[in-house]
This record gives sequence, structure tokens and C-alpha cells, in this order.
Amino acid sequence: MRPHRAPAATRTAVSAVAALTLLSGCGAAGGLESAGETPSAVEPKGLWPELPPASSAPYDYGEGETARIPGIRVTGGDVRRLDPVTVTQAGLKAKTDRDSGLDELPDSTVRQIKACRTAPDDCPVLPPYYRDLTGDGRDELVLGVRMPDQQLAVRVYMPDGGGLTRIMSTYDAVISVELAGRDLIMRAPSVIPGYEYRTAWSWDDRQRAMLPTRDEILRTPEHRKGPRPRRTPTKPATGTPAPSTDAPSDPGASTPSGSAAGTR
Repeated sequence: MRPHRAPAATRTAVSAVAALTLLSGCGAAGGLESAGETPSAVEPKGLWPELPPASSAPYDYGEGETARIPGIRVTGGDVRRLDPVTVTQAGLKAKTDRDSGLDELPDSTVRQIKACRTAPDDCPVLPPYYRDLTGDGRDELVLGVRMPDQQLAVRVYMPDGGGLTRIMSTYDAVISVELAGRDLIMRAPSVIPGYEYRTAWSWDDRQRAMLPTRDEILRTPEHRKGPRPRRTPTKPATGTPAPSTDAPSDPGASTPSGSAAGTR
């Protein structure tokens, strides 16, 4: 049922009264005040326009690479009925639509996957997660596979025409993997202390694959707060020599004698 709308004459009168009230209150205490001029929009400035555009990508991150998983049938499009170990083992025989090399697992991990039934304690396949990442109303299957050097392979599978298609495959040394809405977010450590990489993978309907739609470097959660106030140095006791003015004010920032500042 649509909401009742007031006649046009009534709306005009109400608007006039509201405008008069607003204008009369501008100069009064607690009234509206100017926030200053709005900054002018600045159009982007292209640099080095004489450079020819690149004709090919310098790196292949495996984005947009998909693979049909052989021998897997998805009854009723319900990936929750699938066994994650069986899917991972079948994926070892999958042929990708293009070869980036990023879907390959280390030989030691492949041997562990093949032996999951006989050596379950050493099986690198993690418990599955389910989420509708494509927006078609059906859940996708999200799998993780442990790799050497604390790296993790993350793969997403979509029910497709009675079968199963891998729509994302990547790996990294991750801090965490998160599902946020229809995004899969991977956090990875950075070489810069106090920062981390964060990549959001999202479904692209045109490519029919998950793509890294947002890749950024951010401060880690524990470093997002403002700097702590420095402690006020206490006055040295009588007879105690005062600290050198060349010494850093923060005791934790001092460097060992003979070592260069800034080195680890």
C-alpha cells in the first residue's frame, strides 16, 4: 500500500514555513553556522602521456583462472553434500582453463592429500565453509589446504550444471581468512612492521570467477590507535647524573652500543 501524499498546496505552505523558521534561526544561538567553502574538485593529472600503454600484464596472479573438477557430481546444487577430501583429491587432476602455475601444490602436500584416508592426522585439508559468494542463491564451497612454511592454499568451488567448478585458487602466508558478505578477504603479513596486506576476492559475473577486486596495505589492528603519550621524565635524585640530552627520550627506543640505529 502506497503512503498517503498531501495535496500540493499544503506541501508548498509547509515548505515555506520550514524555510522561514530555518532562516530566522541562523543568527540565533545554537543556529546554523557556515563550515567554510567546499574544496573544489581537481581532475586527475596524467603523467608522462608520451609513454605507450602496456600491451600485456607483467605478472600472472592466477586471477580469473577456473577449472572443472573431474568426477564430482553436485546433487541438487548442494555443495554441503560433498566430501572436502574427495573434492581436493579430484582437484589434483583438474585442468585449468589457462596455466598460470599458481594452482600447483608442493609435492609433499600432494602426497599428504592422496594419503588423507590412510593418514587422517596428517591430512592438510581443513574443515570446509559455505557461503553464497556468487549471488545466485546457492552456497559455494570454500576449502583451505595447509602448505609448508605456514602458507595456506584457499580455493572456492561453485556448483555448475550438475558438476563442480573451481572459481578461485590462490595461496599465501596468511594472518587470517574471512568471509564478509559476498567477499573472501585474506590478510597477509607485510615486511613493514605494523602493517599488513589485505586482499578482497569478489565474484565477477563477466569473467565467471572470483577476482582480487581490492588489494591494499593497511595498519594492523593493534597499531591503528593513536600513539601513547610519553611519560614525563622524573627529576633525577640528588647526586645522580642527569641523562644525556643525546639519549632518546623513550627508553625502549635506545639502541645497543656500537649498533646502527634502524637496523634489526
